Amino acid sequence: MTAIGFVGLGAMGGRIAGRLLASGNVVYGTNRTSGKADALVERGLIWRDSPREVAEQAEVVFSMVTDTAALEAIAGGPRGILAGLRPGSVYVDMSTVSPAASRELADRVQELGAAMLEAPVSGSVPAAEAGSLAIMVGGDPVAFARVEPLLRELGGTVTHVGANGKALIMKLAVNISLAVQMIAFSEGVLLAERGGVDPKLAIEVLSSSAVGSPMLRTRGPLLLDRPAEAWFDVKLMQKDVDLALEQGRGLHVPLPSTAVASELLSTARALGYGDEDIVAVFDVLARPAGRDEVAA
Repeated sequence: MTAIGFVGLGAMGGRIAGRLLASGNVVYGTNRTSGKADALVERGLIWRDSPREVAEQAEVVFSMVTDTAALEAIAGGPRGILAGLRPGSVYVDMSTVSPAASRELADRVQELGAAMLEAPVSGSVPAAEAGSLAIMVGGDPVAFARVEPLLRELGGTVTHVGANGKALIMKLAVNISLAVQMIAFSEGVLLAERGGVDPKLAIEVLSSSAVGSPMLRTRGPLLLDRPAEAWFDVKLMQKDVDLALEQGRGLHVPLPSTAVASELLSTARALGYGDEDIVAVFDVLARPAGRDEVAA
């Protein structure tokens, strides 16, 4: 049993914290919106009013927030995680943020005598609930060895990629493929539908074909039956795609399909789909395709 802190109890973080609770760990937690933690408190999570208070209680502190600005908000300042870290503790950030910002934060943590790992995940809400996430880890291998058993409670695969920043680069590489695949899949379904193929059948055939992937097989049915809660919403997907484009520019790597994905996601947000699951790109493409006039 390990004393764990968790900051950021949203759609993904809350489910990850729930798995750590279910494994018998003592979990201290906080979130910007306290109501999101009510169900976890009923299950045994110990609420604290600030990230600093969470870190003061924990041997290992996890966080999962939306973006780089949110990470700095929970980590810095007199009420932040860094103010509560103890020498020898390990801080594991599972957010998808700027690799450079994460490396800079890791340096600040090291100055306190603690260690920071980045551990972004691939997989959405169902995978977080099932403990089948793919987790990529960057940072000190000794710190990784300490927390690896906890990470294996959360992920079906846990891979140490290298130094701080490397795992985030890998996560962005995964997510640009996710975005581009989702767009191409939606285009294929729309093309088949306009040609008179039942869209449900088109989704089944594409998902079981050579282009099928675990992501498409899981998400494909959502094109016609949206989840009540977004597994991975449009605005977060665009944030990751734009982070990848930023890295591509810095590394002189052309990312043409990623740039197209960013443009389409911008359109989706402008049309009001920002908080919806990324399968909403299907609706965006369907507008000019005249989906209501399916060919016979």
